[in-house]
Amino acid sequence: MMDLVQLPFALYPTLKQVRPSLAELNPALAQMQAPGGAVLFSENAPCQGFPLVLQGEIKVSRSSMDGRSLELYRVAPGELCLVSSACLFRKQPLSARGVTTKASSLILIPPDIFLRWLETPAFRDEVLGLFAARMADLTSLIDAVAFQKLDRRLAAALLGRGQHLPVTHQALADELGTVREIITRLLRRFEREGWVSLGREQIFITDATALSDFCHRLGA
Repeated sequence: MMDLVQLPFALYPTLKQVRPSLAELNPALAQMQAPGGAVLFSENAPCQGFPLVLQGEIKVSRSSMDGRSLELYRVAPGELCLVSSACLFRKQPLSARGVTTKASSLILIPPDIFLRWLETPAFRDEVLGLFAARMADLTSLIDAVAFQKLDRRLAAALLGRGQHLPVTHQALADELGTVREIITRLLRRFEREGWVSLGREQIFITDATALSDFCHRLGA
């Protein structure tokens, strides 16, 4: 079992300044262990607390009425969850779903404690900084969605050039009429799927068949 007091300080340094401190809360805190694929929170459900990820990763996504899912962002150790903080700020139900992508460990800070921690300037600034950073990410995501099937266009652009592509993300962005940040986001998604491997100014196609199937599936 991890030390619930010491380890979070390495991941979340501003917690050294909050009150009540982790040491004071420690008897009441429970470390949660979740396997990959576990649903940690659901859309429209009340927020049970603010998660601090110690190990693993949480994928946060929105679902449509027809069952489709759109990934918004991921929360790794040392990062904060935008949806959870927004829910606690507004005292409204959660607007997205959180699922572990791998075996994960986290602690859940009760809502009333989270609100008290916001009285600490350093922690409040970190949370507000999170809003700014995530907003930039979500703006890029909206752009990608607005340009419809940009991911399919990117996959098609990668195919037919051989297994090794000495190309920059900026060059692909210029070719597809978009911005580098969106191309980087999509390429990282392709890498997580196991279709490509990313290097410095180069891309390796690791599964051309899956990449081609992706093109045809979305284009159907």
